[in-house]
Amino acid sequence: MATISLCMIVKNEEKTLARCLDSIEGLVDEIIIVDTGSTDRTVEIAAEFTDKIFRHPWTDDFAAARNASFSKASMEYCMWLDAEDVLLPTERDKFLQLKQSLPPDTDMVMMKYNTAFDETGNPVFSYYRERLIRNVPEYRWVGEVHEVISPAGNILYSDAAISHKKEGPGDPDRNLRIYRRMLESGKNLDPRQLYYYGRELYYHWQYEEAAAVFEKFLDLPEGWVQNKIEACTVCADCYYRLGRNDDALPVLLRSLSFDTPRAELCCEIGNHFLKCGNYRSAVYWYETALTRERNDRTGGFVLPDCYDYIPMLQLCVCYDRLGDREKAREYNEMAGSCKPFSKAYLYNKRYFESLS
Repeated sequence: MATISLCMIVKNEEKTLARCLDSIEGLVDEIIIVDTGSTDRTVEIAAEFTDKIFRHPWTDDFAAARNASFSKASMEYCMWLDAEDVLLPTERDKFLQLKQSLPPDTDMVMMKYNTAFDETGNPVFSYYRERLIRNVPEYRWVGEVHEVISPAGNILYSDAAISHKKEGPGDPDRNLRIYRRMLESGKNLDPRQLYYYGRELYYHWQYEEAAAVFEKFLDLPEGWVQNKIEACTVCADCYYRLGRNDDALPVLLRSLSFDTPRAELCCEIGNHFLKCGNYRSAVYWYETALTRERNDRTGGFVLPDCYDYIPMLQLCVCYDRLGDREKAREYNEMAGSCKPFSKAYLYNKRYFESLS
């Protein structure tokens, strides 16, 4: 059976740390906690689970802190979690089976990361992350923000999922502040950093600058294709928010130059035509979304609802506005089969009943 060191970096996590560690208790062989300057009960709580607690000065560098935690590990594999992460009870058996059956030549295990949920708790936003990493010096974190260990070696994909259950806003300005300091110090952002810098600008409603950063990123010959596709979507939304709708569609269509369209992208293009009142074109793209095969293992962000519920619901809207009420009703019922408690589905259902 593989042995695992859970390696965490924490700061002022008294609200969530015990929940996180309780969820993984009994499944890892060692817990490493690296505290970067807590002023609350974080260290006290950590001591209830492990005596391997270390201090690391915070230097605006997540990779450095995570590498400090990995350097203390003594097991075959390092596993990382954030304090707001949990292994849900439904995932514990999957994780235990993974640990018991992990082939000895495995270098990395990619696990699904669920980060947003609907009203029933089902994930609506997820992606795969490197979660278990062989404890050898060549696998170390890079990147001051949105740090990563690039997948390499023998990679295994697991069905076990980690859920990010955020509690409160944290420090919403931290990442943008770090990027600003990097730029002020004269550091050039690599393509991945440039992409995430654009996202941070977007989250801070700085749409003009964010769009310029995304356009710069898209013009680079380098850059991960998944980030390129997602940059097109976020850049287009910047243009919508700036009232530059005519600039949005070209950047959405630009994503087709990187790969075949994902359902997420089809829904974005469909939404463009829906907002323009071009319902037949919107129908084409939403129906195309329903034909796209979902592949969670691309590494990109996955919105599961874009493969069924969202295009079905939007097709209901399109056909209603085209005057085909029967087809609109059919698509609403299809959407309801995906999410029977959806407020949008139930609202539409009442609307069609009122027409009877």
